[in-house]
Amino acid sequence: MEMKELLKQGIAEAMERAIQAGTLPQGEYPTIILEVPPQKEFGDFATNIAMQSARVAHKAPRLIAEAIVGQMDYPWLTKAEIAGAGFINFFLNNSVMYDTLQHILESGTEFGKAPIRPDDTVQVEYVSANPTGPLHVGHGRGAAYGSALVNLLRAAGYAVEAEYYINDAGNQMDNLAASVNARYLELLGQEGVIPENGYHGADIIDTAQAIVDQDGDAYLAMPEEQRLTIFKDRAYAEKMKALKRDLAHFNVEYDQWFSERTLHPDAIQAACDVLRQRGKLYEKDGALWLKSTDYGDDKDRVVIRDNGVPTYLAADIAYHKNKYDRGFKKLINIWGADHHGYVARVKAAMTALGYDPEQLEVLLLQMVSLFREGKPVKMSKRTGQAITLNELIEEVGTDAARYFFIMRSLDTQLDFDLDLAKSHSNENPVYYIQYAHARIYSIYHQASEAGISLDFDWSAVKWDSLQCDEELEMIKKMGAFPDEVKAAARERAPHRIARYVYELAGLFHQFYNHCRIIQEDKELQQARLALITAVRITIANSLAILGVSAPEKM
Repeated sequence: MEMKELLKQGIAEAMERAIQAGTLPQGEYPTIILEVPPQKEFGDFATNIAMQSARVAHKAPRLIAEAIVGQMDYPWLTKAEIAGAGFINFFLNNSVMYDTLQHILESGTEFGKAPIRPDDTVQVEYVSANPTGPLHVGHGRGAAYGSALVNLLRAAGYAVEAEYYINDAGNQMDNLAASVNARYLELLGQEGVIPENGYHGADIIDTAQAIVDQDGDAYLAMPEEQRLTIFKDRAYAEKMKALKRDLAHFNVEYDQWFSERTLHPDAIQAACDVLRQRGKLYEKDGALWLKSTDYGDDKDRVVIRDNGVPTYLAADIAYHKNKYDRGFKKLINIWGADHHGYVARVKAAMTALGYDPEQLEVLLLQMVSLFREGKPVKMSKRTGQAITLNELIEEVGTDAARYFFIMRSLDTQLDFDLDLAKSHSNENPVYYIQYAHARIYSIYHQASEAGISLDFDWSAVKWDSLQCDEELEMIKKMGAFPDEVKAAARERAPHRIARYVYELAGLFHQFYNHCRIIQEDKELQQARLALITAVRITIANSLAILGVSAPEKM
């Protein structure tokens, strides 16, 4: 059993014994939370459970702490001390830490993961950019964060389905076709006009050029409406192929790609019928309105325009109805911060349909600002347009881009330092972490050259050879990994894993600089080789959650 779980169980059992002994009353006591004290002299772990239990026990926290500590007689516990008004500090026997090491080595790639709970279903929908052009850096942050959240939730035991909602209906697709048509005409010496809300990127010219290269002027003679239909389909297929390719290149994979087109017209009509039956729609000025103010929205919203065309909200209502009907226990949407005002109306519509709005969780992603040489970078030198995700990856690499996108909480604006992300120095956090992993493989190589076998029975290791502070601190840090995964998943906070693995890498580098691994003391040598293997496993498992590689060489 992991040491934190062992300690939590021990505290719970001590509280139960105290209740049986009459030193604590019966009641529903709060969840036991353990923290690592800021200073070593305060022990390995601490809890404020006595202070949290004061209202239940109707006693002073210190008296509660005394009742708990009085029942904690375990061979793995060196001592428990009461501090201040009722904190309890625990000093664990090193044998518990050695058990943790053994557990890590036996678990391997599964260390830190909870068993999948098939009924605990979560759908995560993220990025969902219009298929009208390349992804930009803002999409990149959503892609990195969303895919890391999916990995994190799965590691914490949730049954997760990742989905991309393809906005492939409506005016944006018509404007895409018209933009490609304008460039096609221009390439063939004709006059072409890009619509007011059209697309001006270099990728549109590339699409038109591909059509010219393949079919020449074959489309000039046909009616424009027919040509636009063909160009819409061609451009859509090309953009979707590029979008999927770019996301896969960024270590982002989806279980489902949901097309908005499939909602028109039947699913939208079915959703409106339900709302009408429930008395949640009304007609005004020839349009159909949702009574969203009944559910906290600042005004009612048009669902069907006076010309009979559904609004974007109508499609979103039908889409989210579809999500709820698929039976997920939790729906998580990751949207840009500019969608802040949209949350209330979607939740209002779900409530109006009779669903629980609390099942829908919307996470808002703040903007990304790029910096080079301390100055903001807004435009691509290549195209003069917004910098694309592909251009960012070309400059700093997938691993650095993903780590930098994830290392800050999604609700804070991110200043992305391009120079730092490219640097091979300890100041670059992703380099610092990956170097720790590669350094361990370098030690393996040194051991192999020295004729030292790494193929040995971990259970035969003399763990009590590990006694120095650097070793024990690393073991404690690794022992906290499963709890860190659970907490990060609960808080929807992949950045906690980014911070955790950075701190673990720092402890390893400190250990490496102070403790000799290949040496004459064979028992200590073997124990330290086992120790760094556990570190390698934990770093690799952390980076896997972040979607960042764990290289063997650098």
